[in-house]
Amino acid sequence: MSGTLTEQEKFWKGEFGAGYMERNASFDIENAKKAWRLMLAKAKGIQSVLECGSNIGRNLQALKGVLPQADLSLIEINEEAYWKAVKSITPKHAFNGPILGTPFEPRSFDLTFTCGVLIHISPENLEANMRKMFDLSKKYVLVCEYFSRSPQEVSYHGHSRRLFKCDFGKYFLEKFSVKILDYGFLWSHEYEAGGFDDMTWWLFEKKS
Repeated sequence: MSGTLTEQEKFWKGEFGAGYMERNASFDIENAKKAWRLMLAKAKGIQSVLECGSNIGRNLQALKGVLPQADLSLIEINEEAYWKAVKSITPKHAFNGPILGTPFEPRSFDLTFTCGVLIHISPENLEANMRKMFDLSKKYVLVCEYFSRSPQEVSYHGHSRRLFKCDFGKYFLEKFSVKILDYGFLWSHEYEAGGFDDMTWWLFEKKS
């Protein structure tokens, strides 16, 4: 991979990424655990997890309680958020940089996942980032993002080309050798306290 960052990666690496970290520091961990138990109900034997785009590690903090036996690892592009996550999670593996730049070996983790990350990757780079997630996984891939039946760009805090919605589940099924195990909707009325605001999720298993 080239060392050149995309405009979206530069955006999250810089001041806006740090601001996002501060705005999202507080959350209800028990509510988050409830969401993760729902999303992973059909995944079995997970011993290692990689979050692609962890920010300060809220999801991994919840997963410590849901999967206490699992080794947790992370990728995070914003340096300040990365060190906060490392401090709170003490991950087995950690990389400060973009998903495509990670040095981790293929098939290193039982589960790889994103939560509110693929929406911030421009459509022309989406498949490459998804493929990296697919390659790093031994068995499961989970995607939790904003859904739209047709691709659309949405203004994000006054910025253009920073948020893109689509049917991420259909896209993943069409591009990679996986089967769908489960999917659902995290209604903000029930799950916003845990950090999930009307997000759709899909759990995939790689085909042998």
